[in-house]
Amino acid sequence: MTGKTEERLEELGDGVFAHVQLDGGWCLNNSGIIVGSDSTVVVDTAATMRRAAVLRDTVARLSPRPVTTVVNTHHHGDHCFGNCVFGPETSIVAHDLARTELDAGGLALTKLWPDVDWGDVRLRLPDLTFPEQITLHQGGHEIQLIHVGPAHTTNDIVAWLPGPRVLFAGDVVMNGAAPFTLMGSVQGSLAAIERLRALGPEVIVPGHGPVGGLELLDANARYLRWIQRLTAAGRAAGLTPLAVARTADFGEFADLIDGERIVGNLVRAYAEAAGGALGETLDVMAAFGQMIEFHGSTPTCFA
Repeated sequence: MTGKTEERLEELGDGVFAHVQLDGGWCLNNSGIIVGSDSTVVVDTAATMRRAAVLRDTVARLSPRPVTTVVNTHHHGDHCFGNCVFGPETSIVAHDLARTELDAGGLALTKLWPDVDWGDVRLRLPDLTFPEQITLHQGGHEIQLIHVGPAHTTNDIVAWLPGPRVLFAGDVVMNGAAPFTLMGSVQGSLAAIERLRALGPEVIVPGHGPVGGLELLDANARYLRWIQRLTAAGRAAGLTPLAVARTADFGEFADLIDGERIVGNLVRAYAEAAGGALGETLDVMAAFGQMIEFHGSTPTCFA
């Protein structure tokens, strides 16, 4: 382990597991493992070669059956850089735009935190992409992959198992960490949360943080509505997103880790309030610069 991190495996149902990386901060994401009668599906990989190898070895201990499919819930490197630890017999599945964005961005995430030991990460793009929804029938499991973006990004998908009512929500849902919509949409995230609620999940695996239930949807929605209220007041007062963040009363959100994401979320919410299209391209690096300014330094990454 590095710093304050912890990795643990949680069984959620018959052959369904969450591989959780705590504390769930920057690049400490969760993965899903779905062990079937003749194959295994993995939902999201990890940011570094070491962490991806831990995930791969955890899967191998659970079952000798091959990993036939890896699902990437979106294009961010902490969810897909580890694709490369799985062999050519494994197909990588993602949304159409996830492949496009991952190909365009490459390994740029590694440059944000050059001190992290990324290892010999090699970009492996999805082999199979889709626009809206597909269903995997593997090893006796039905796994519905549903596009719900723009939310955290333009290309978010969730993995929904209607049998055990387990939802792998990717970064559309966080637990204990601030939601992050800079590359997606605040309004779209709220709509996505209601779509997830309508599925009726009993267990929700967030993209970051501990496994939970429907209360996670409520908490994320409250945060996003707070961002919208701050945006309305800030625009009326002629304040910039950074200025609003500096004067905001965090209230119930004060204990969320990665609190500097408020700035990126406000940048996105300001664009939407001005009539911008949901998920339109913004200057992400400029917004990250403001987040670093708000934080006082580059946020720590324990990957």
